[in-house]
Amino acid sequence: MPIRALFVDGVIDNNELDLDGSEPPVHYPPETGSGQSRYRLHAVGRKDGAIVYAVYGAPDVATGEVLRVSAERDYARRFGATSEDPVE
Repeated sequence: MPIRALFVDGVIDNNELDLDGSEPPVHYPPETGSGQSRYRLHAVGRKDGAIVYAVYGAPDVATGEVLRVSAERDYARRFGATSEDPVE
């Protein structure tokens, strides 16, 4: 089952896409090679032990703001999951 990537702020605010694998990358896009700022993983949602969503914030947005917006958008309820700090 793919992980749903959810984006907060920046040019792709409130967009979503599916990620392959069982662990989300720490940055999205994972490896651009362009030196361009990337979104950073701030939280994951788990359901039955599996990660079902990953919340990414724009490069210049504080974690507290990303988590506030994530709670406001109620991602945990939407996915029937529990939000937690990302796996490092």
